[in-house]
Amino acid sequence: MIKKIVVICLFLSFFKPLQASLKEQIILNLQKTNNLTFDFKQTIGKKTEKGNCIIEYPKKIFCLYNNFNKKIMVSNGKSLVIKNQTNNQYYFYLLKKTPLELILDKNYLINKIKNTEGRVVDNKYFNFTVVNNDNKINIFFDNQTLNLIGWQTEDIYQNLVITFISKIKVNQKIDKDIFKLPKMN
Repeated sequence: MIKKIVVICLFLSFFKPLQASLKEQIILNLQKTNNLTFDFKQTIGKKTEKGNCIIEYPKKIFCLYNNFNKKIMVSNGKSLVIKNQTNNQYYFYLLKKTPLELILDKNYLINKIKNTEGRVVDNKYFNFTVVNNDNKINIFFDNQTLNLIGWQTEDIYQNLVITFISKIKVNQKIDKDIFKLPKMN
């Protein structure tokens, strides 16, 4: 019995520094990241959408959905617009009213990660839970690449939104004009 306790204590004393080291590496990687280009798969309830996005820190995003409506989502850092390109419907939101404001704010994420206990998930991912006002966000990083690989939030209608990102490219040359909000026709 004493051997088991000693083994468990040794394991825990070894595991905590590994988590701290991984957390520090994730922070360093995030500090060096100016933008991300990636494919995504987003699930809201039973509905799944796919597409690709570009995030430029701070707080800018451009996503093109690969669906029937060819929806685009754009944030210029203050506002968020979702446009259905087949029927020209527009939805305008203040970015600060959405969980994306926190996800797109690299400095906010870094500060929260520094002060949050992370956890390993399936020996592949490192997860941080960030709570701000009414927003609870689970953010996931890959243990190997240290890249952001997804998040889980609730949308403004209180639907669970799970976003998984793949084919991630970091610090690519991007056209800054894509973050201009689309004009209403």
